[in-house]
Amino acid sequence: MQQLKTAIACLIAGSFLAALTGCSGEQEELKLSEKQEKLVSERLAPVGEVALASEAGSASAGSASGPRSSEEIYNSKCIACHGTGVAGAPKLGVASDWENRIAQGMDVVYANAIKGIRGMPAKGLCLDCSDEEITAVVDYMLP
Repeated sequence: MQQLKTAIACLIAGSFLAALTGCSGEQEELKLSEKQEKLVSERLAPVGEVALASEAGSASAGSASGPRSSEEIYNSKCIACHGTGVAGAPKLGVASDWENRIAQGMDVVYANAIKGIRGMPAKGLCLDCSDEEITAVVDYMLP
């Protein structure tokens, strides 16, 4: 029985060594056609670039294509909550949703939009929005 176990172990070890030497036994370099080289380069090319705020200076990622309108920012960032009133968010143009907030004063409304309040995170998670853009979007949402 011991001899059988030893024979199986030797067979397995030999197969493993044969596989290793078979993989490393390639002597000549793999040659690709121009088309294959191009396809490999395209697959390995980076998908995008990372721009750190410290490197971008005062320009934000969104300003690369020009200034954004309040409507564009609302439709891309704010509509998820303010379009349907998620978690009590005041809806676009609905006066009754905004009355109590406006009664506190517009400075408070703007500050809450910029710094966040209750369920709303700072700037509604529009991390590339300036404070001025946020106040403009608030004005856009008011009735």
